[in-house]
Amino acid sequence: MAVKVLVVDDSSFFRRRVSEILEQDKDIEVIGFAVNGREAVDKANQLRPDVITMDVEMPVLDGISAVKEIMAANPTPILMFSSLTRDGATATLDALDAGALDFLPKKFEDIARNNEDAIKLLQNKVKEIGRRRLSRFSRPTATTPVTPTSTATTTRPAITQPDRSFNRSTAPSTTANIRASGKKYQIVAIGTSTGGPVALQTILTQLPANFPHPILLIQHMPAAFTPAFAARLNGLCKIQVKEAQQGDKLMPGVAYLAPGGQQMLIEGRGANRTLRVFEDDSVRITYKPSVDVTFASTAKAFQGDVLAVVLTGMGADGRDGARMLKQAGATIWAQDEKTSVVYGMPQAVTSAGLSSASIALSDVATRLVREIGCG
Repeated sequence: MAVKVLVVDDSSFFRRRVSEILEQDKDIEVIGFAVNGREAVDKANQLRPDVITMDVEMPVLDGISAVKEIMAANPTPILMFSSLTRDGATATLDALDAGALDFLPKKFEDIARNNEDAIKLLQNKVKEIGRRRLSRFSRPTATTPVTPTSTATTTRPAITQPDRSFNRSTAPSTTANIRASGKKYQIVAIGTSTGGPVALQTILTQLPANFPHPILLIQHMPAAFTPAFAARLNGLCKIQVKEAQQGDKLMPGVAYLAPGGQQMLIEGRGANRTLRVFEDDSVRITYKPSVDVTFASTAKAFQGDVLAVVLTGMGADGRDGARMLKQAGATIWAQDEKTSVVYGMPQAVTSAGLSSASIALSDVATRLVREIGCG
C-alpha cells in the first residue's frame, strides 16, 4: 500500500518539486496540496493523509500552529521543512514539541538539482514515518467526524485517541518489578536519530540534578540546530545540557550534545578525560555526528563501565559501536518497537543480540535512575 502524502508549502516551486521527487517512488502517492497552514488543517481533515510535509514559515497560519491543530484533531505523522538558521532551528524544535515527527533542512539547491542523496533521504523519511501509521493504525474515512481535543498551546497536545497518537508512548510502566543489576558505571551514552529530539527531552527532563555521571548525546542533526537544541534541553532539565566543545572535561550531571556536522570522541585517561570535537571529512562515515564513532571511542576510554542506550532512528548507526561496547563488557539498552518513531537503530542493536533490554520510552529514565543508583 502506497504512503499517501499531503504536501504543504506556500512556494509553488517547492510544492511541485517535492511532489515530483516523492512520486518517483512507487510506494508514495501525493494526494493533495496546501498553500498555507489553515488550508493544511482543512486538507488533513478532508484527505486523511498518512504523512504531511509541512513548511515552517507560511502565511495565514504558520506551520507550528498548523501542526498543533492537526495533532489535536487528527494526529498525523508530519515532516517539517526548515531553514538552516537559528530562528529556523528554534521554530523546528517548536514544531517537534507540537507533535511533528521529524524534519529536513529546506535546501532549495538540493531540491532544484537532481541530488540523489537528497532525493533518497526525503523519500525514505516519508516512507519510514508513513509506515508507522500504515502498520499500526487504520486510516479513518474522509467522512469520519473530527472534534478537536484542545486549542493550540505551547506544549504537546494531549491526544485522547491513543490508537492514532505518534509521539508519546501510552504503554503502562513495566519498571516496578525490575531491579538494578548492581553493575557500576562511569558514563552514559545515548544515540538516536528520527524521533530523537522528543525522546531525549522525555528522558533527560526526568533525571535528577544529582545524576552522578556524565552523559554523551549523539543525535543526527544539522550544525545549525544543535546549539538551539542543547539550550532548550538545558532550560528544561535539572541536569546541565550543553553542546560539546573541544576540550570539555567530562563532569558528573552534565550531558554533552555532539555538534551537528562533527564527531565527538573521548581523549585522555582517568580524571583527565576530555572531549575531542572535530570536523570529519571521511567519506566512509555517513553520519556526522555518528553514534558508532562516539560509542567506539567510549568503549576504548571506559571499557565496560558504560551504560549505552540506542533510541528511535532510521538506519543502523550505533550497532557497530554497541558491539564494541558489548565486547568491552558494557551494558546496552534499546528502545522498544512500540514507542519508537522509527524502529531502525534500536532494531539493529536488538537483532544483533547486543541489547540486554528493550524498553518503552516512558520507562527509560526510571530504569536509568534505578540502574545508576541515584534515585
